[in-house]
Amino acid sequence: MATAIANPLSPAVHPQATDCYFTVDGARLRYRDEGSGPALLLVHGWTLDLTMWNALSVALRARFRVIRLDRRGFGLSSGQPSLQHDIADLDALWGHLALERAALLGMSQGARVVLALTASGTRKISCLVLDGPPDVARDESAGDDEVPLAHYRDLARAQGMEAFRRQWSTHPLIQLRTADRNAHQLLHAILGRYPGNDLLHAAGAGPAAVPLHPESITTPVLVISGAHDLERRMKSADLLAQRFARAERAVVADAGHLPNLDNPVAYNNLVGAFLDRHLARI
Repeated sequence: MATAIANPLSPAVHPQATDCYFTVDGARLRYRDEGSGPALLLVHGWTLDLTMWNALSVALRARFRVIRLDRRGFGLSSGQPSLQHDIADLDALWGHLALERAALLGMSQGARVVLALTASGTRKISCLVLDGPPDVARDESAGDDEVPLAHYRDLARAQGMEAFRRQWSTHPLIQLRTADRNAHQLLHAILGRYPGNDLLHAAGAGPAAVPLHPESITTPVLVISGAHDLERRMKSADLLAQRFARAERAVVADAGHLPNLDNPVAYNNLVGAFLDRHLARI
């Protein structure tokens, strides 16, 4: 008789992990630190939070130390969202946990953060995973055709965050292809926690961003996309992978821009195998 495979997104599979907090530059940031072994730091995308990594953490924590945080102003972290601050916050978390070296996984907007920290050369990066990266050569602060931030700011300020959430939840970048109820419930809860500080309030000045030069990065890199991600994102990922000295390119079947939620088993296996090759032996 075949053994039933547990749904990796079921709440029963990943009981509530312990929330930890640390304070940096006036913001109280939430993070979770699970498992043991070589360290992996996870950085989520826009409007998301650390719970998007629930299934991946469960899959990897027996072999790796999985650390994930709510970026400043997202999830349960306070402060004003800023890509510039994200780089400093990730570096501060690294120091707070006294890590010697780690792998980094950045999803969508989070890919900019992990790329910048890697390119800065201030930390020992074992390997790098970029999931659904945008065009990193483009200034994202004003938005673009993919994510019209000016429109969303006007909507949130005029009609409130619920109006924004209703409209954003229909955007292709946040749409799930899976019919799994747990995935939809998790994403709904995540979007409900997004406070919208970057939409409702003017952005404050932050430290200067580290210029991105992928050609200077010599650590192993895995660039991931969902097979049904936006054509523009797929092209950005393809072009970015070509700029690294040691890059692997992978596509997750039956998935859109959120492949870790659309097809978690394939995604977790893909990331786990890459880390086994490049991180476990460090």
